[in-house]
Amino acid sequence: MSEAGGADRARAAVARLSEAVGERRRRLGTAMGEARRQRRLLLVVVCVALLLDNMLYMVIVPIIPDYIAAMRGGGNAAGPSAPAGGNESGSGGGNRSLLPARYPPATGGNEDVQIGVLFASKAMLQLLVNPLSGTLIDRVGYEAPLLAGLAVMFLSTATFAFAENYATLFAARSLQGLGSAFADTAGIALIADRYAEEPERSRALGTALACISFGSLAAPPFGGVLYEFAGKRVPFLVLACVCLLDGLLLLALAPPCATGARANMPIGTPIHRLMIDPYIAVVAGALATCNIPLAFLEPTIANWMKESMGASEWEVGLTWLPAFFPHVLGVYVTVRLAAAYPHLQWFYGALGMAIIGASSCLVPACKNFGQVIVPLCGICFGIALVDTALLPTLAFLVDVRHVSVYGSVYAIADISYSVAYALGPIVAGQIVHTMGFAQLNLGMGLANVLYAPVLLFLKNVCQMKPSHSERNILLEEGPKGLYDTIKMEERKGMGKSLRPVGETEENGMDSYRRDLTGVSEEDSSDYEYS
Repeated sequence: MSEAGGADRARAAVARLSEAVGERRRRLGTAMGEARRQRRLLLVVVCVALLLDNMLYMVIVPIIPDYIAAMRGGGNAAGPSAPAGGNESGSGGGNRSLLPARYPPATGGNEDVQIGVLFASKAMLQLLVNPLSGTLIDRVGYEAPLLAGLAVMFLSTATFAFAENYATLFAARSLQGLGSAFADTAGIALIADRYAEEPERSRALGTALACISFGSLAAPPFGGVLYEFAGKRVPFLVLACVCLLDGLLLLALAPPCATGARANMPIGTPIHRLMIDPYIAVVAGALATCNIPLAFLEPTIANWMKESMGASEWEVGLTWLPAFFPHVLGVYVTVRLAAAYPHLQWFYGALGMAIIGASSCLVPACKNFGQVIVPLCGICFGIALVDTALLPTLAFLVDVRHVSVYGSVYAIADISYSVAYALGPIVAGQIVHTMGFAQLNLGMGLANVLYAPVLLFLKNVCQMKPSHSERNILLEEGPKGLYDTIKMEERKGMGKSLRPVGETEENGMDSYRRDLTGVSEEDSSDYEYS
């Protein structure tokens, strides 16, 4: 009789345990579905932030000439005037192109230096702040620095709207660099964290890169049209309103006070240790080298086109418009190739650098507007290949060689970009003046072609195994909440459906045991090759 009573109690205990496991799985299914919806909305927030940052970077172009005129004492800084670079008709100064050159060309003297410093100030401050922002992001999470970056960008945009002199413009431009150091780095790192599996990570990062390209493309006509018909403040006020809405959406999705999930995350690898990782150093060098042609051509190509081929104002304004389409095509092609052949990421990057190098060398040989469009499209296509292939590679390197926290590694990527864009507006003009436009392009092309074989160093990266997976780091002290279990589920079975609730007790118990106590057999004291 006692044996029968004990068996009944055991069956009841197993039934209660199975019911608890089923309830936990139902909660997991609901939470994971909400997490997937939330990460899509967060991707939208990040893409809008990157779009705004690049639009603000370029929308200032049509306004610079008024301040030049004011500094000369020959114009009013409050109203439209002829744009820089001689965007004037032969009869007067009222016909400003709605698609202006990306930078005002050189006019000589101190004004030239002031313009170069103004355009470079954002990248300079971004370069200085990124090591600190990356470390802070690793410690406090991604959402709070992203929100702080959006707040600073909002303040910068509002300052641009009401700036009336060079000093205020310089302050607003530098403030934008501070906001970008947090918003850009935290945004890209947030995408890498929420999209932990390939090819989803490459697709999400590719979407972000397309928004960056579109922002740079859309800003000059956007600013030109609104400045022409509504005044200089309107473009900045529109951008400020969008920035505010983006920040409010982020605040609704991920309030900074919600620190419970972050408390369960591991401590990231310090940025100085990531900088001396040879694989990360190779990727960072490639990102900087591939962006040098774009950064150096932007402030110099307008003058060269006018002097060498007598380009008209609309041709100068439309110079970079067609390049947007091959950039988006490059992102799409790389994402598809990476999904089909993920072990060839290094090759896509090397191919992109070779295309950039060849295209840079062809620019000085062009004789008319139609010809110059071709190498510029080649440069942007190559940059898309390099960025789309290597940005996910940075996250993968952190996953397998360090700890899966991405703030510092994407701060290093941002530093690479900032180096090119800090030097471009200041150094490019001096090189053209002393050596010539052709020599500048040949040097940039040669640098990219010579760097392409260095990416062979990354050939075996895809064969690396994680030294200590994030899942097991979390399990050493036991799960502390739903975040840990959701992260484990996404890591181990992305795309696999959850088991039905009505499973047998044995299956439910085995599954529960595998989820919460399983340890990967692939762990080792250091990374290894399969």
